[in-house]
Amino acid sequence: MINLPLVIEPEQLANLLPDDTLLVVDLCKPERYADGHIPGAVHLDGKSLVSGTAPALGKLPGIDRISRCLSLIGLTRNHHVIACDDEGGGWASRLVWTLHVIGHRRASTLNGGIQAWLEEGRPVSIKTQDIVPTNYTVDSMIDACISKDEILFRLGDPALALLDARTPEEYSGAKQRAARTGHIPGAVNFNWTDTMDAKRNRRFLPDSELREMLAARGINPEQEVIVYCHTHHRSAHSYVMLKHLGYPNVKGYDGSWSEWGNDPDAPVEV
Repeated sequence: MINLPLVIEPEQLANLLPDDTLLVVDLCKPERYADGHIPGAVHLDGKSLVSGTAPALGKLPGIDRISRCLSLIGLTRNHHVIACDDEGGGWASRLVWTLHVIGHRRASTLNGGIQAWLEEGRPVSIKTQDIVPTNYTVDSMIDACISKDEILFRLGDPALALLDARTPEEYSGAKQRAARTGHIPGAVNFNWTDTMDAKRNRRFLPDSELREMLAARGINPEQEVIVYCHTHHRSAHSYVMLKHLGYPNVKGYDGSWSEWGNDPDAPVEV
């Protein structure tokens, strides 16, 4: 089996294709996939990875639905997944995080996504990939995820760090997207787009810069870091960033602000 990093560069992937042990999953919009995608890539609608149930729209669906989605793209336990999208890595990271939650650790995001692949002149295909469905069965969802009740129980614990990946306006309460505004008490703001290098097709900024930015916000590898946004889409990107940097204990709050901000009993800070 190929041992690949959590974040893979386009040139690395180009040198590996084709390889039957890899499953490239394209989470772009269907029309973007149809216009040209990485040869051999299968398409997946990222919204199939979320429950879509109000108010906590971004929560994980049940294990039966996840099993069905992964089976329909032909995933097996032996595959290493390479996830890509066209919006900076949010949906790609959501897939990788979901795979981590169910114990499938052989997964990577493509740094810069399809934008970097196209801008740098790598080959594309317009052929819809033939998929042989599998019987991928999810047994449990026990890793990399945390609930609202668990966070409430641990609020104020210095060993716990909360990273809010939303915009500064959402974090401060200037922009309202739920019944209440603000952020989880003690959370620090690190807008997910601030981690991207616009000059390098929205790849992650250099590791040293990211570590400095995290340290400036009081987030260190000794802590358990909880990431959230509004639906754990943007913050899935933060999860991948932290794991890529070697932070050992990172979890995603899939309820995120759509759950917390709509709960009248959950404490908020502005």
